[in-house]
Amino acid sequence: MLTIHTADLLVFGDPKRPSLPGGAVVVEGREIAAVGLYEELADARPTARVRRWPGLLAPGLLNPYGPELLEQAYHPDPREADELGTEPLTGAALAALPMTDARWGASARRGVQRLLAHGTVAVAGDLWRPGVVDAVRRAGLSIEERFEDPAGPPGLDPLVGRSLADAVLMPLFPLAAMPATFTVFDAEDEATLTAKGASCCVATVIEGRLLYRSR
Repeated sequence: MLTIHTADLLVFGDPKRPSLPGGAVVVEGREIAAVGLYEELADARPTARVRRWPGLLAPGLLNPYGPELLEQAYHPDPREADELGTEPLTGAALAALPMTDARWGASARRGVQRLLAHGTVAVAGDLWRPGVVDAVRRAGLSIEERFEDPAGPPGLDPLVGRSLADAVLMPLFPLAAMPATFTVFDAEDEATLTAKGASCCVATVIEGRLLYRSR
């Protein structure tokens, strides 16, 4: 089935390509079949399902802190909130926890959900714990190579200290057969997105699968 995803503004993630008001992407299976103006794409595909999103449709983001967020931090279960709080635990607080492989895997699954809620479709850095790698792979995120440690501190928002163009995994191109991986943010333009940060993510799609939706 063809699905057209359209938003108020389509941002390609490439400084050389201007944003496209009323832009859209056509998804067929796991790939993008076309990119362009919604009206033109819809006219050519009258039977396609349409998903209309508010705000800005952009490429998916790469978070450079894979090991720091998933193997050097514990994401508490909501049932542990009274005891451990809701924020990731690191350092001495993490060292005080009796961590097992199963607990690392559960933490990683919760961490991945938080990453998806920030428009993240990939993490960078070596991951060694099998439960963590499994959680990342099952969610559909890719694991990218990291050639040097990024400037810290680690955080869930890939847009902190970076422009959108610097944070995207891969720009969107008006070409067929590229992975249908993108995000939608509740922002009217790139400047607003930079000010709000990636926590204004509305939806995250990886290879055609809607893996996060805020509304």
